[in-house]
Amino acid sequence: MLIGCPKEIKNQEYRVGLTPMAAREAVAAGHGVLIETGAGIGAGFPDDDYVAAGAQIVPAASEVFAGAEMIVKVKEPQAGERAQLREGQILFTYLHLAPDPDQTHDLLNSGVTAIAYETVTDRNGGLPLLAPMSEVAGKLAPQVGAWTLQKANGGRGVLMGGVPGVGPAQAVVIGGGVVGTHAARVAAGMGADVTVLDMSLSRLRQLDDLFGGQFRTRYASGANTAELVAQADMVIGAVLIPGAAAPKLVSRAELAGMKPGAALVDVAIDQGGCFETSRATTHDDPIYDVDGIMHYCVANMPGAVARTSTIALGNATMPFMLALANKGWRQALIDDPHLLEGLNTHAGQLTCAPVGRALGIDVLSPKLALRA
Repeated sequence: MLIGCPKEIKNQEYRVGLTPMAAREAVAAGHGVLIETGAGIGAGFPDDDYVAAGAQIVPAASEVFAGAEMIVKVKEPQAGERAQLREGQILFTYLHLAPDPDQTHDLLNSGVTAIAYETVTDRNGGLPLLAPMSEVAGKLAPQVGAWTLQKANGGRGVLMGGVPGVGPAQAVVIGGGVVGTHAARVAAGMGADVTVLDMSLSRLRQLDDLFGGQFRTRYASGANTAELVAQADMVIGAVLIPGAAAPKLVSRAELAGMKPGAALVDVAIDQGGCFETSRATTHDDPIYDVDGIMHYCVANMPGAVARTSTIALGNATMPFMLALANKGWRQALIDDPHLLEGLNTHAGQLTCAPVGRALGIDVLSPKLALRA
């Protein structure tokens, strides 16, 4: 199979879909690899590294899209990239379709077989291709939140850990999954007073058992959430419903009860955001103010630490990429029901039920898509 990796074109996106190590493994398995020139520079991988791995460097993304049977990326394809996709081609990347009807319709119109990293599962019910970036985003969230809290950025001017005689920042993390756990650990490590909210009592027990003393846990009822948000200097939104749009957990009306200059960091923005007032921002212009509350809603947070993120993501995606290349998409999905969960579109049909519910589009089950 000829595998292609174009340079990412989303604002300030420096990650790359294939590392030189992954390219080397693909070539060793008998596949060809096309890399757009400069695709890995932002993550610290020059073209020479790919050439040494046996890949072919091409000067334009159009050559990658035209030649490759499988496109491997990081971020969802932008409009100009979607126009180059075709039926019979495999797209393997993050998609986050539920809040993005334009992308969804373009992928359906292209006929491409699109497999989304964020809906591939594992035998434990986890999301193995989302987890590495969730870990990165979770660890980044308190850092960017602390920066947002600085007075020069419109924040309250509160130091996360305080100083002797001055108390620490009050940080609330909504969601106790991968993002929330890493966010809470880092925020607590910075000296903040941290509370994690979740609706799963079993998960709260796990967090208490693992991290008891580092941060507190509370059940995420509406009343508890509203109470803690009103007291917070920083709120980190870390909720996820796989494949679906994120629920809105903090309303605009509730902003009026928050401390002026408090920071909202919405890590769920890829799935539409978990605050009513969230809208996607970029690393160029990451913060905006709504009713005196500072919002940080960058949709590709891990792109800020591109080398770490690229290597972590490549470690997770490489086995699946090789399975798709070695077996072909149909046999790979037959052999691996967890990879099958990643199938979002095929031959003009939507195959991800949560996306269908979010966008009001009829869905063909992945199993039926395999038989088509």
